[in-house]
Amino acid sequence: MTTEIRADDLLRLDRQLCFSLHAASRAFTGVYRTVLADLGLTYPQYLVMLTLWEHDELPVKEIGDLLRLDSGTLSPLLKRLETAGHVHRRRSEEDERSVVVTLTPEGEALRARAADVPRRMAEASGLTRDEFQTLRALLATVTTNLDRANL
Repeated sequence: MTTEIRADDLLRLDRQLCFSLHAASRAFTGVYRTVLADLGLTYPQYLVMLTLWEHDELPVKEIGDLLRLDSGTLSPLLKRLETAGHVHRRRSEEDERSVVVTLTPEGEALRARAADVPRRMAEASGLTRDEFQTLRALLATVTTNLDRANL
């Protein structure tokens, strides 16, 4: 038996995937705020640190591309991380227009303190490992498809 959805029902807030994603993102960010407080990081700073822990050294532009952040958002974030002693910014020797970000010893040491964050977040989500991986894969597919959409 098929249940028809009225056109008016399609415009209900609780039927919007975008709102479900938005609400979940805000909920995640709220839990991250608590989990990351011990590290002295905000959620966006944590994303930058994850990127640098994975790649060691990156140009600002590449960090922005990986995190989907523009330079106006990323620059002050990097400045705060540098002030906290976690990263160092310098002009690229190959291209003076490019700024390269590297981890400081303090930033690298922070990695060990952050090692438990993913487990705590997965636990807080209430999802099983399989559900977590399925959700991540579905979201990657949605992101790819939306990036390709020519609407």
